[in-house]
Amino acid sequence: MEKNFLKTNDFSRAELENIIESALKFKNGEIVDKPLAGKSVGLVFFNPSLRTRASMQVGVYELGGNAVILEPGGTSWTLEHRDGAVMDGNKTEHLAEFVRVLERYVSAIGVRTFAHMENWEEDRTEPILSAFARYASKPVINLESAMHHPCQSMADMMTIREKFGKKKKRILLTWAWHPKPLPMAVPNGFALAAAQFGHDLRIAHPKGYRLDTELMTEIERQTKENGGSLEVVNDVNTAFEDIEVVYAKSWGSKNFYGDANEDIRFRSSLRNDWIVDEAKMQRTNEAIFMHCLPVRRNVIVTDGVIDSPNSVVVDEAANRLHVQKAIMAKLIR
Repeated sequence: MEKNFLKTNDFSRAELENIIESALKFKNGEIVDKPLAGKSVGLVFFNPSLRTRASMQVGVYELGGNAVILEPGGTSWTLEHRDGAVMDGNKTEHLAEFVRVLERYVSAIGVRTFAHMENWEEDRTEPILSAFARYASKPVINLESAMHHPCQSMADMMTIREKFGKKKKRILLTWAWHPKPLPMAVPNGFALAAAQFGHDLRIAHPKGYRLDTELMTEIERQTKENGGSLEVVNDVNTAFEDIEVVYAKSWGSKNFYGDANEDIRFRSSLRNDWIVDEAKMQRTNEAIFMHCLPVRRNVIVTDGVIDSPNSVVVDEAANRLHVQKAIMAKLIR
């Protein structure tokens, strides 16, 4: 098992399956161990959170440990991550010291840091998360970064497993209109995990909103290796045909990265078509509806869909707790 949990493709399918099985046992009460008794876990939040923060804090507690929550620039000093930086600006402490001090107190560090949405080539290298992993000798858990959200992805896979068992499913990851460009971590992570678990994956997005090229190559490789399939379409009206799982998420275009106004202008004509509504769901094979939350109602998805019996968005959120307990139990010794 890897020391860190940064992205799902750092792990084999067998290792990921093991995490899902462990999470299900935690949820069903079959595992009642307290592997974190007498231990603490640092949780570093550069960005706002509901599900991630609450589920990690509760998860650490239920495993017998103590959560130490830090918010750089709020409850702790502002942080610089760049090597060789001349720190004569608004950053007070370097990650080199922050991480090395924090890990003297804790047994693992969880980090949540969004893409800055200014420079794509920089964001895709995961500069802040990579710095944590580089400086830490204790396990680092990715609680969402510029490119990946592996804890969410694993909760998604767990939810699909609960609803359908281990059978391969026909899954749609569909782009949805949003008033502003959003990071790609959730769609990246979901598509990658779906490929690793061998599902038949269809990705639907308007032209110009293709996911990272290198990541798509890895998704194709994982699809072939695990017996699934991959299809990319640009027609939202046919994308839902025969689908069993609909996962909606908006993301920004690499073509306009760093220029939010241009992205907003480009996407303005897409609003009415790229929403998950009742008519689209009727084209599916009684699909469940998934979204990572928070979601803008009647923008990403209509009330009728998200409030329907086929919506599992709350189940997904609940499963974050159990998956993260399984991850921490594997990593922290």
